[in-house]
Amino acid sequence: MGKKRDRLRPEPDREPRTQYAALPWRKRDDGAVEMLLITSRESRRWVIPKGWPMKDMAPEDAAAQEAYEEAGVTGKANHKSLGVYHYDKRLRSGRLQHVRVMVYPLEVRKVSDIWPEMVERERLWSSPAEAASLVDEPELRTLLAKFGA
Repeated sequence: MGKKRDRLRPEPDREPRTQYAALPWRKRDDGAVEMLLITSRESRRWVIPKGWPMKDMAPEDAAAQEAYEEAGVTGKANHKSLGVYHYDKRLRSGRLQHVRVMVYPLEVRKVSDIWPEMVERERLWSSPAEAASLVDEPELRTLLAKFGA
């Protein structure tokens, strides 16, 4: 009986895995907040920049690095997480990976015209309400709407 129970347990280091995301934002001249969304590489859904932890890098710094690589923006990342959302990532093997994403606000100070993933993604600056309406993940939608309030 013990062996059967062991086979049914999820793999302990895989469920869920953690990613770090940046929520790039800036204030317009009129004081209104804008958020930056990017498209995912394969499904072309609107998302925020995110990635796996990086060795010897604080979570907010890893999120800021992803924001540069995926969206071409740099700025000041907040060390305090805005919140968490969850999604299922389809791996190359076809398996679904449950992922917990910790989101760190990134006040954008520079937007580059050339960046590492520019040919793979589109960028969109939008109001918090529009950004919330464009993302698929309900928990991320809530985080975006609350940040803009």
